[in-house]
Amino acid sequence: MSFVYRGLKATLEKHTVTNEEIDRQMQRLQQQTPRIALVEDRPTQLGDEVVLDYAGYCDGVQFPGGTAEKQTLVLGSGAFIPGFEEQLVDKVPGEEVTVHVTFPEAYHAPELAGKKAEFRCKLHQIRIKSAYELDDTFAKEVGGCETIAEMHKKLGESLQAYTDERGEMDLQDRLLRQAAETLSFQVSDKQVAEAVEEQMQNLRAQLSQQGLSLEMYCQFMNTTEEKLREDAVPTARQNVRIQAAIEQIVSLESLEATKEEIGQAVAVICRQNNMTLEQLKPYYDAEFEAAVVRSVLTTKVMALIRENAEVTVIGG
Repeated sequence: MSFVYRGLKATLEKHTVTNEEIDRQMQRLQQQTPRIALVEDRPTQLGDEVVLDYAGYCDGVQFPGGTAEKQTLVLGSGAFIPGFEEQLVDKVPGEEVTVHVTFPEAYHAPELAGKKAEFRCKLHQIRIKSAYELDDTFAKEVGGCETIAEMHKKLGESLQAYTDERGEMDLQDRLLRQAAETLSFQVSDKQVAEAVEEQMQNLRAQLSQQGLSLEMYCQFMNTTEEKLREDAVPTARQNVRIQAAIEQIVSLESLEATKEEIGQAVAVICRQNNMTLEQLKPYYDAEFEAAVVRSVLTTKVMALIRENAEVTVIGG
């Protein structure tokens, strides 16, 4: 079969967002965004959320990891060491409190386990959380709109744009895979092994962001690293083929990633990670730039295949 990437056929099924879907999203926002009110006419009580600074001392010496500023804590939640939260009850903003506790014997930091400590705290705010009603107040304080009707309309437009974008990206992905299947290309065992290793590194990085290790993940999922690698082989094989198809199209069509396009892609990466270009610089090496170039070229290849495909649109 000869390599085909122009004139491919596919179907794009457009979905129109319903009022019920918008309502469900409004309710999710309502659940995820409690209304926070400052308490200024009474001292703290269990159930309040407080904002405080604290510094932990053991044997008169400040210990690492025991200091925070503007930390939020719900009194009575059990989030801190036993006995800590109760000692912050009946206090007022501006008050400085020394909390005395004993670390549990099974504490995760062995150097502190079973030891007595004190935390010097300063209380900044007392807050209480309550649920919003789905009304104009909710629209103003959460949605940035004047009325709930306006918020409903804007949310619907946002959901529709997101749905359309996802549908288009899915279409482009299917077209790229369709093209890759026509490529006469033998995937080697070495290429598969390298692609599997890349998947495993990505998984480790994702787990690390959640404070988990691969070993912990395997325990939770009742699996092994060997089984994960086995399961990754089909996807790895397909990814190698897709990358080969992209490189072939880049060559055939003489596609290039311009400096401006690379700069735009880097700016997007910065926005997505809440970083400035200056903060990104330490990570920006030749390998990083090569990955950005691949991303730009992949986007161009997918757009080219899409522009030259015969797409039947259903719905919408």
